[in-house]
Amino acid sequence: MQKFRITGGLSLKGEIEVSSAKNSILPIIAATILCDDECVIENFPILEDVSVICDVLRSLNVDVKADVVDSILKINGKSMHSLNLSENLIRKMRASFLVLGPLLSRFGKARVYMPGGCNIGLRPIDLHLKGLSALGADISIVDGCVEISAKKLIGSTVYLDFPSVGATENLIMAATLAEGKTVIENAAKEPEIIDLAIFINGMGGDIEGAGTSRIVIHGVKKLKGVRHVPIYDRIEAGTYIALAAITKSKIKIKGVNEEYLRPIISKFYEMGLKINFDGSDIIVDGNVDLKPINIKTLPHPGFPTDMQPQFMSLLSLVSGTSTIVETIFENRFMHVMELRRMGANISIYDRVAVIDGVKSFVPSRVKATDLRAGAALILAALSCKGESEITDIYHIDRGYAQIENKLKNLNAKIVRIDE
Repeated sequence: MQKFRITGGLSLKGEIEVSSAKNSILPIIAATILCDDECVIENFPILEDVSVICDVLRSLNVDVKADVVDSILKINGKSMHSLNLSENLIRKMRASFLVLGPLLSRFGKARVYMPGGCNIGLRPIDLHLKGLSALGADISIVDGCVEISAKKLIGSTVYLDFPSVGATENLIMAATLAEGKTVIENAAKEPEIIDLAIFINGMGGDIEGAGTSRIVIHGVKKLKGVRHVPIYDRIEAGTYIALAAITKSKIKIKGVNEEYLRPIISKFYEMGLKINFDGSDIIVDGNVDLKPINIKTLPHPGFPTDMQPQFMSLLSLVSGTSTIVETIFENRFMHVMELRRMGANISIYDRVAVIDGVKSFVPSRVKATDLRAGAALILAALSCKGESEITDIYHIDRGYAQIENKLKNLNAKIVRIDE
């Protein structure tokens, strides 16, 4: 077990670079299962989640070579075969469940354990299974394991009761090699869905409408290898914007997409933060008095739930009363208790958080309860004078590549310590 020791209260300066999107590269890696040729993914982030899903593919006899020096991932599924996947690997990370669609599409069967990941809500898999069933799959659940098979997947129209990102991705991958046309109605619109479609189309797939609520997939018989660079991580970029604001610092963030950041940026603008775009870079001047705001998390293009904890840290230091309504995950306020340990004044009413601003946080020993909660605690610790410790940082390592090294480049005092 490791922890971060942070000495906060310092003004930060310099440049920080955003990595490729975790939520983009994971389904892209899963999609390489669809072809028996080599796929090359450039600029892959060195994350625990990436390591886990690569191990999942290796357990299927996929040749996975990771060049961490040049950040190039080479994946060749020519010799792969459909096996029972390791329960431990699948339970480590929810995104491992994304192999279900491509395995079914290529091999006609799959056996996958129920997924794990951050304990922020139920996140049921019923939408995944409902959609795959509509394509002709036979499904059974035995001892916590999903067993699924189909002699042939046939295109169909699937309506998702909720625009689930994971279900949309699994259905896109399953339908890619299915016979005929598949239409996904009420599909997720996240930028990561667009990136997955670009990747599969580069392999020879035929996907239209990604990024809208109606996605059409025309099945093809075979795919080929492709070279691809994933999009920047909009949540990581948003986290660093919040960092500049909470530490009242001026920093440059390299590697952003203004269009994909709009739901997040609009709230920073509403607070009065100074942000200037320069191509794929932005300069954030946090030395301003911010205003309280109200936030409601929603599927894209609404405000992303993955930025809710970081905004809660920031709003805790904004004079006045702010509110956050969490509509996506029913258990995503676990970081509130940890922020309270640091002096935050936050009240919870079911899925509504009422935040009354305080002058400063108090350095404390706190625990990262999940990935984004850990990011929120880093922000809080860097904002207050004194020494704080954050434990259970393995959660943070799942989604922020080498974060302590990036923060050190901004003059932050943060060290990783073995407990």
